[in-house]
Amino acid sequence: MHDIPNVSQYESEIPERTKRNDSTFTLGNDFLTKNRQGQWELYVSGNPYELGLKTGSLTQELFNQQEKIFVKKIDELVPSKGKQKLLRKFLAWFNRKMYRNIDEQYKAEIYGMSQYASKDFDYIAKPYQRVMYFHGAHDIGHALQDLALVGCSSFAAWGDHTEDGKMIIGRNFDFYVGDEFAKNKIITFVEPDQGHKFMSVAWGGFIGVLSGMNDQGLTVTINAGKSKFPLVAKTPISLVTREILQYASTIEEAIAIAKKREVFVSESIFVGSAKDKRAASIEVSPHNFGVYEVESSNQLICSNHFQSAAYVNDKKNQKHILESHSQYRYERMEELLDEKPKITPKIAVDILRDKKGLDEKHIGYGNEKALNQLLAHHGIVFQPEDLKVWVSSNPYQLGEFVAYDLKEIFGKKDGDGRVKSMSEDELNIPKDPFVNTLAYQHYMDYRKLRKQIVDEISSDGHVGQNLLQKFILLNPDFWEAYYLVGKYNYEKGYDRLALNAFLEAEAKEITTVPDRKEIEHYIRKLKR
Repeated sequence: MHDIPNVSQYESEIPERTKRNDSTFTLGNDFLTKNRQGQWELYVSGNPYELGLKTGSLTQELFNQQEKIFVKKIDELVPSKGKQKLLRKFLAWFNRKMYRNIDEQYKAEIYGMSQYASKDFDYIAKPYQRVMYFHGAHDIGHALQDLALVGCSSFAAWGDHTEDGKMIIGRNFDFYVGDEFAKNKIITFVEPDQGHKFMSVAWGGFIGVLSGMNDQGLTVTINAGKSKFPLVAKTPISLVTREILQYASTIEEAIAIAKKREVFVSESIFVGSAKDKRAASIEVSPHNFGVYEVESSNQLICSNHFQSAAYVNDKKNQKHILESHSQYRYERMEELLDEKPKITPKIAVDILRDKKGLDEKHIGYGNEKALNQLLAHHGIVFQPEDLKVWVSSNPYQLGEFVAYDLKEIFGKKDGDGRVKSMSEDELNIPKDPFVNTLAYQHYMDYRKLRKQIVDEISSDGHVGQNLLQKFILLNPDFWEAYYLVGKYNYEKGYDRLALNAFLEAEAKEITTVPDRKEIEHYIRKLKR
């Protein structure tokens, strides 16, 4: 990729960053600060190149930290140096035409930010190329393994389905690259010199949009769908949604932007609009395009499969509905919305935090059939007509949901031009009491022990049966606990113990059809 954007048309002198204390940095009227819930809040303004330079300067430590975590994760997934080299070659080849599909203004912004990238990773690619690759990481990960990294859930309710008739949108962004990756979320407020002002939630080194709302009351969130593996990278989905947020104020305008961009994975772009007073799901994929809206009902639900007429005969989509946990989560959202006919922001948060299965069944903590899989990068709730948004704080979507009012943030400056306070504390939604329970502590212990057991299975190590029993007791409703114990015993030749564990797993709520088939396969083998 030889394309370095021409930034000569932009004003590129930015002031020096000033460190006020460990958690507040300023740069002219722009700033980065940490709120008391531990989330970073970033405010930047200017032309595309300036936005990139300012974001890079203000967030450089967070940006470098995030890149470090990301690269470490790749090293864990691909430990062999030889394979890492192959992977780098593959990515360079795969991303070779990405720059042709990215708007010049976003290239300028990425280029500005890349000036602050760490030199430690230049062996992967030069800073500008590397930061651009990372904008496609969500898409590539999703395409490579049809990754289980992404299993997002969203819903919208309006009219007679909300307490005051105004639309409410809730979503969990279940993108998991490890707890470290989700630690330093950045809630960004952007005042570009062209287009609409907007807020979004992401991480250092990233200008795309995963969840966000603009000052027109247009909201955007993305849910991964099922795709064929692409042959070449096109426009990363997060840059399509960034463009929608910056330049659209209605569903129709959002559709027009999504239509003109070529994407390389399948994704539902869930759009809520204060002007239209409704929501729609724009379903994009490399070879198809559809829009799903509801006529009679005042609620729209979206998990990870497509619903528009354009995909009715799509084999991949049909298989996904049948085999994955997407349909199950969809039905659970329906169930919870039916139970609460009048949604409020607090009820929306309760739905996002729901850990049970259909009919209130206990299906184990961490089950991907639950809306709250206890791994979300963030949960978020929008009230577009009032320009209000609530963003979860750690851990997952269990921490306090911090409220922001975009009318206040984008409308009010103090004497020196700086925005006053960001969050609206009196509107915050308290943390989930679950965080203080023994069940939560057990789940965290389960996660640690799970890693140990998985490592021992692959490395031919040893785990005592007492520890395996303890492992099950930490999360007794979860099929995976029994499955891993079964797998460990099977590998060690303890057939009777393995069979018992697999039979127990089979009786639980198993996440996907392929998982169920694998367990049935082991049971057949062991019964012979």
